[in-house]
Amino acid sequence: MNNQNNANQKAVQIRNLSIFYGQKPALEEICLDVKDGDYLGIIGPNGGGKSTLLKAILGLAETAAGTVRIYGDEPGKNKAVMGYVPQFAVMDRQFPITLREVVLTGRLKQGISPFFTYTKKDKEIAVELLEKVGIADLADRQIAQLSGGEFQKMLIARALAVNPRLLLLDEPTASVDACSRDQIFELLSELNKNMTIILVTHDLFAISSQVRSLACLNVRLVYHGEPELNERIVHSLYGCPVDLIAHGVPHRVLKAHEGGRKA
Repeated sequence: MNNQNNANQKAVQIRNLSIFYGQKPALEEICLDVKDGDYLGIIGPNGGGKSTLLKAILGLAETAAGTVRIYGDEPGKNKAVMGYVPQFAVMDRQFPITLREVVLTGRLKQGISPFFTYTKKDKEIAVELLEKVGIADLADRQIAQLSGGEFQKMLIARALAVNPRLLLLDEPTASVDACSRDQIFELLSELNKNMTIILVTHDLFAISSQVRSLACLNVRLVYHGEPELNERIVHSLYGCPVDLIAHGVPHRVLKAHEGGRKA
């Protein structure tokens, strides 16, 4: 990707963003810049506003104050610039549809006619994307027959169908096995060569070894910087001292504690 050429270009620019659900603040005074070509990981407690932040970037959340700009434009002005993989797909797993057909839905455009048909190019792109995510051999399989990892790869392929500059993912490895998790993170690292990625995750492996930068969110932005935590940041984020262990993966998540004890 032209990461070096666009090093100073902002993929996302958020200023003083606040969002409320009723009287309860979901996000308060968020200021955040994401450079073009970045791979940003977002962590925080449940209810901390992570998914809400993604919705604000997508233009799907009503803001109480502040601004969001995507490559200089308002959210939703050019939807083709973004691909989105939701935390829980709004899809009936028993619905009789194949992987190929799901990925093709990513090629749908607003204002289609009742007699719309996919073009030859649409169909070729769907096959190419299934190959990219490693499940082309399952193209004609019903989605009810997919494992959790295969289902998530299908959703990533659908999100890529618009050829986005920015890919947003909300907990893409939450319900997959360890092998599928590693494959998905390997895929995201490869995709990051050609697009900006924002990943909401609780997976410490992603934090410690995958992302380029880290944002810690608990209604307010607690930290934004290098993907390495310390006790002060974790205490501010979760409200109490926490030892984070990367499930046996030999990557530093927390710096050594002041007594020499390691996380």
